[in-house]
Amino acid sequence: MDKIDELLNRGVEKIFPNKEALEKILRSGKKLRLYQGFDPSMPNLHLGNLVGIQKLRQFQEAGHEVIFLIGDFTGMIGDPTDKSAVRQKLTREQTLANTKNWKNQANKILKFDDPNAAKIKFNSEWLDGVSFKELLEITSNFTAQQMLERDFFQKRLQENKPIYLHEFLYPVAQAIDSVMMDVDLEIGGNDQMFNMMCGRTLMAVLKNKEKFVMTTKLLVDSAGNKIGKTTGNASFLNASANDLFGEIMSFPDEVIALSFELLTTIPIDEIPKSGHPMELKKRLAHQIVTELHSKTAADEAQDNFSKTFQEKKPEEANVETLKATSVDELISYGIVSSKSEWKRLIDQGAIECDGQKVSGDAIKPGIYRIGKKKFIKIV
Repeated sequence: MDKIDELLNRGVEKIFPNKEALEKILRSGKKLRLYQGFDPSMPNLHLGNLVGIQKLRQFQEAGHEVIFLIGDFTGMIGDPTDKSAVRQKLTREQTLANTKNWKNQANKILKFDDPNAAKIKFNSEWLDGVSFKELLEITSNFTAQQMLERDFFQKRLQENKPIYLHEFLYPVAQAIDSVMMDVDLEIGGNDQMFNMMCGRTLMAVLKNKEKFVMTTKLLVDSAGNKIGKTTGNASFLNASANDLFGEIMSFPDEVIALSFELLTTIPIDEIPKSGHPMELKKRLAHQIVTELHSKTAADEAQDNFSKTFQEKKPEEANVETLKATSVDELISYGIVSSKSEWKRLIDQGAIECDGQKVSGDAIKPGIYRIGKKKFIKIV
């Protein structure tokens, strides 16, 4: 697989208008400006985000202009995609606070200090200044029927749940991003196809320009459940090597090959096609931890996993030590994603301190087991 084949195929679900047209441009030697937007609803990037970051890396290494867009404006609206109820709106302060460490996390894969450095942009830079008159002109290119045809809105209508007008404006705002950055290509998960295609429509109308859309495969299990933040089982990019290794070892067996394709830099033809799931997951976990931390950290994490879970000797394992007195601090460390996740785990009896089930929010010194795979020592 040459570099262009990798750009066009690795982890890719669909390309609009078609793959052949994009391949022709890429093989002509033209350098593209492209981006992916990231939703600042959480304070840490997760493995679901890593799919897009790896794709951006491939284009960066091929010499194209890459933009890592932080949706600090659109994050205040909240993407309604696949949501059964309206999302809680965020303040500007919340979106900016959530993204303050993102550059350091993404920098493990993307390069922000290269001669061909990836650029970080915030879409409030232009969306804050859109006037009501401009918004009316822009929205005249879309219909209410287009928005209502989306399956999750249809489901809400059937269940007599409200659909708010600002939710219709999310894909419009995302479409404006493409126009303001004058991009040639937008990348995003397959569930973002509608939003990205709105940008394609607006580019054609306002700039008379072809904007390609590339949807990437979703990291989902056999039931279609995302391995990511939406379902509360996120694995964060700032997690310790031990925690990250353990989280990956808990992946369903059926996503192993897909995870190699989406989350690592291993060449496609070197991705293992067969083997014992436990050994394949160890190799997957080792590779991801190596890329996000180091080989030494991956070796230590694998040894720690073996002692903790396979040999049942957690007292001999290298358990991460943290200073914390509250659940909020555990969230900031990436140990849990939110207070609601902490409560859910408590209700399931999945949190223990020194072998005793935890029943509330109080954090005291001791060795905690959180879920099946995560051990931390609180001091």
